[in-house]
Amino acid sequence: QVQLVESGGGLVQAGDSLRLSCAASGRAFSRYAMGWFRQAPGKEREFVASILWSGGSTYYADSVKGRFTIARDNAKNTVYLQMNSLKPEDTAVYYCAASNKYYSASYYRASAAYDYWGQGTQVTVSS
Repeated sequence: QVQLVESGGGLVQAGDSLRLSCAASGRAFSRYAMGWFRQAPGKEREFVASILWSGGSTYYADSVKGRFTIARDNAKNTVYLQMNSLKPEDTAVYYCAASNKYYSASYYRASAAYDYWGQGTQVTVSS
């Protein structure tokens, strides 16, 4: 089992950057596929980015591609989400998720692929 704690959220202006961190407890972090999701008020939770075990394969939602970067440091049991050129529509609670099951890469875009979730961190982007 793994516990996830997100940090790094806050209130920024459009065009600014933020880096979210997700610290994982437990063993064998490198065996978990990791994902970031977000949920805006009144909307469904949506996929943002995922990174597979070795960190060599990353995937992004079209809405963040080219602006956000997911990365992991397996030695620190941490996954990051670097968010640049933030827009007001990026405002949401951002959640970190972990999966220790093996699926096709595309399936990690689905929240159902993940067994463990953090509590979320609020990101607010003002115009």
